[in-house]
Amino acid sequence: MMNADETKNVESEYIKRHHIHVQEELLENQCSSTLVKHIKAPLHLVWSLVRRFDQPQKYKPFISGCVVKDKKLEIGAVREVDVRSGLPATKSTEILEFLDDNHHVLSIRIVGGDHRLKNYSSVISLHPETIEGKTGTLVIESFVVDVPEGNTKEETCFFVEALIQCNLKSLAYVSESLGAESMAERV
Repeated sequence: MMNADETKNVESEYIKRHHIHVQEELLENQCSSTLVKHIKAPLHLVWSLVRRFDQPQKYKPFISGCVVKDKKLEIGAVREVDVRSGLPATKSTEILEFLDDNHHVLSIRIVGGDHRLKNYSSVISLHPETIEGKTGTLVIESFVVDVPEGNTKEETCFFVEALIQCNLKSLAYVSESLGAESMAERV
C-alpha cells in the first residue's frame, strides 16, 4: 500500500504523461486545473462509462441527453448535449479530440453552445490502483478554459471544478453500484 507521498508521485507522473494541456503556458485570459478521484471499482467498468462519448448522461448529472452527429464514435465525432435546467446553459456542442482504449484516455473540446465556456478542453485518464486491498481506479480530469468577461480566474476555475467534482462523484457512485451488482450476480 502506498503512502500519501507515493500516491502524489504516481498521480504527478500520470498528469505529466496524459494531461499536457494543463502544463503548457496559459494565455492571460485562461485558467486550468486538475482533479483526482479514487473509485472503488475496476478500471474496465469505469472506462465503459467514461469512453461512451455518445452517452455522457450515464454519469454526468447535468446532462439530460446527447446526440452524436453521423452516429460515429471516433476521433472528430461531434455531439450535441442537452444541459439540465439549473445551469446557465441549455446546449453544448462538443468534439471528441482523443480516445485511447489502451491507455484509457479521452479528450473533448467544446466548440459551441449557449454557455460561457469558450475554448474549453478537457482530458480524462483512468489508471488501475488498489484501494483497501481491492481493485480500484484512479481518475484524473484536467481542463483549460477561457475566463469569461466579467469573471475572474478564481471564479471560473471554482465553477468548472465544482461541475467536474460533481461528475466524478457521480461516476464513482454509478461505477461502484455497477461493481456491487456484478459481485452480487456472481454469488
